[in-house]
Amino acid sequence: MIDYVHPEVPTQDKRWRLVQAEMRKHGNAHSALIQTLHAVQDAYGYLDPETLERVAANLRLPLSKVWGVATFYQHFRMKPSGKHTCVLCTGTACYIKGAGELQRAVEEYFKVKLGGTTEDGELSFLSARCVGACGLAPVVVVDGEAVGKLTPEALINHLEGVIDADQ
Repeated sequence: MIDYVHPEVPTQDKRWRLVQAEMRKHGNAHSALIQTLHAVQDAYGYLDPETLERVAANLRLPLSKVWGVATFYQHFRMKPSGKHTCVLCTGTACYIKGAGELQRAVEEYFKVKLGGTTEDGELSFLSARCVGACGLAPVVVVDGEAVGKLTPEALINHLEGVIDADQ
């Protein structure tokens, strides 16, 4: 029998109450894990270790299972995101048409590695295996909008414009 340790619950945290409501909606069932992780990410912006412990305890699942699911799916973030996101498509068409050059340009210009966030928190640079816009290759998704047929210079200019418009 698994001994479930219930981490301290932040009673005043409205975000956690939203997560609890999602779990209750599914009857605190084991099968609600993915929906619950989506609710955590929606409420907190990412999946932090303390909240994953609370999810495991509430759904009566081993923490290893919760971590396994959270780290398996690329959609879930384990670190806070930047104000803006740039998702580089690394699918075959994009790779052949220059995704590697786009990656190098962003990493050098913004001093951020793929999968990371700039020190100032302005930009998260992520990748996806395919965004389904092969005709636009190479393509990135910037703040939810697909931008394609990019050169490294055009991508840097686009990202600078997005970041500058926000300030």
